[in-house]
Amino acid sequence: MRSLYQSLEKIIILTFEETFPEANLLAKKLGKRLDPQLVPASKSQFGDFQINGAMGLSKLIQQKPRDIAETIVKELQKNSEFKKICLPPEIAGPGFINLRLQEHCLKSEIQKRLNDKKLAVPVIHKSKELSPIVVDFSSPNIAKEMHVGHLRSTIIGDSIARLLEFRGYSVLRLNHVGDWGTQFGMLIAHLKSVAPQALETANAFDLGDLVMFYKEAKQRFDNDEAFQVNARQEVIKLQQRESKTIKAWKLLCDQSRKEFQEIYNLLDIRLEERGESFYNPFLKKVIDDLDRLSLLVTDQGAKCVFLDDFKGKEGKAMPLIIQKTDGGFNYATTDLAAIRYRLNKKPAGDGACRLIYITDAGQASHFAGVFQVAKRAKWIPKDCSVEHVPFGLVQGEDGKKLKTRSGETVKLKDLLNEAVNRAKLDLIRRLKEEGRTESLEFIENVSRVIGISAVKYADLSQNRITNYQFSFDRMLALQGNTAPYLLYSLVRIAGINRKEGNLNPQSINIDYSEKQEWNLIRELLKFDEIILQVEAELLPNRLCSYLYELCQVFNRFYDQIPILKSKEPSKSSRLLLCRLTADTLKLGLNLLGIKTLERM
Repeated sequence: MRSLYQSLEKIIILTFEETFPEANLLAKKLGKRLDPQLVPASKSQFGDFQINGAMGLSKLIQQKPRDIAETIVKELQKNSEFKKICLPPEIAGPGFINLRLQEHCLKSEIQKRLNDKKLAVPVIHKSKELSPIVVDFSSPNIAKEMHVGHLRSTIIGDSIARLLEFRGYSVLRLNHVGDWGTQFGMLIAHLKSVAPQALETANAFDLGDLVMFYKEAKQRFDNDEAFQVNARQEVIKLQQRESKTIKAWKLLCDQSRKEFQEIYNLLDIRLEERGESFYNPFLKKVIDDLDRLSLLVTDQGAKCVFLDDFKGKEGKAMPLIIQKTDGGFNYATTDLAAIRYRLNKKPAGDGACRLIYITDAGQASHFAGVFQVAKRAKWIPKDCSVEHVPFGLVQGEDGKKLKTRSGETVKLKDLLNEAVNRAKLDLIRRLKEEGRTESLEFIENVSRVIGISAVKYADLSQNRITNYQFSFDRMLALQGNTAPYLLYSLVRIAGINRKEGNLNPQSINIDYSEKQEWNLIRELLKFDEIILQVEAELLPNRLCSYLYELCQVFNRFYDQIPILKSKEPSKSSRLLLCRLTADTLKLGLNLLGIKTLERM
């Protein structure tokens, strides 16, 4: 109801200013504007919107909030434009004003959405050269298996990118892969030792289990001094781009990419890989610029920037190390180089206007330090922003960090396959109970969609800032705030549509009279405002909560109001509500990266 809200807000602000000129003048002197505090109603019984500004205004003009509210209501009732939108306002409590929209306004808004693929969500006005928003997410490490920690970054980042793209922004989805560093000397030395033929003949060697390969290399590095020397030499060769060492590095990276891509395909994730190695040519420039700006300090042999407002032990300023004592660079150096490149204008950079980093909350202090240095170096233009979007841990049902029975980190591939297998077993059981016979293709597809959707939704439906407990039983349940419940609601609507066929909304005279119809209409009209809230706060769980509430309201409508057995024009009008509910659920789930089903 964004457009109705904006129309009402203009009318109400003007009413406040004209009715209380002294307060308006005082507010202007303070550089403010009288705020009517127009907000969506907290509960449906209070109407559609509430004006809560009488409370704040009473302090300015020393009048009782209730008296102020009565004056505002009288003035609003004189306004013809207001009366076109709202029924007579009602005063509640000490001075809250409840507003109910006229039915013809609600019908008009419903009609707009029936003919709009965006469902009335406003789209930004694009200029010819719209600066992109960089969304940095997923970010696994080469030669290491993706685990549940990567799950949160991957699906939260994807949902944020989808929503920003839907709103019309140009989005650059970057996968900042860990494909460089001292550990590669160890891995390359091990590869050259156990499979030298891989460097001579294409496809001669399959690394197999990359995690095991990494463990073997690490074990040799920890216990074999000669191997340590060899590994350090390989690091130097890598930095000097010696041909055989680079070939070994590429082989390791390519093998890992195949593993990563299997998971991205399963999760329906689209990313552009840009590893740490991409920023290597720009690292020295970071050092040179910070030195030129007198920000760089040598402390105990390391080059660092001491951070403002970051205190360590004994109250001393904390350093952000930019170059280690051995001359090597670290994550902070790479992240600073990435910020510069991403914000630099094309063709020397991406020309981005906003950088969004989706990582676990444990990296908050790291990014705070990196952002501070970038700002002090004036690498972030005034019209650009950088922000860290943190998330909590995935825990087991015991409230502890999610691990396998042997105590190891849960592999993401194993977790997703387990979800699909459990969904398949449950589906087969339900089909047997219902006496249904379905093809193997149907069972495989439905199981995959339900399993993956359940994992995604269980994560996204939680406030990303907090930890959450992972439970297959809860996430696969057909009841409650779960993906299967939402998907089942869509399947219900698809069943209605199969029986009735498609409708042309332009040829129907919309007619509503039942309470459950109006409840569903009001819920459907909240969608545009929810999308804008999620964009502002980058909290996908807001959208999940809305979709769950929409399903609950729809299912009450479905259970209590006859649809196919009702007479015209009620029948067609109710079918339109079913269609719009399906469109809203499909769009909302798509923005979360969740596929939908017609049957399950």
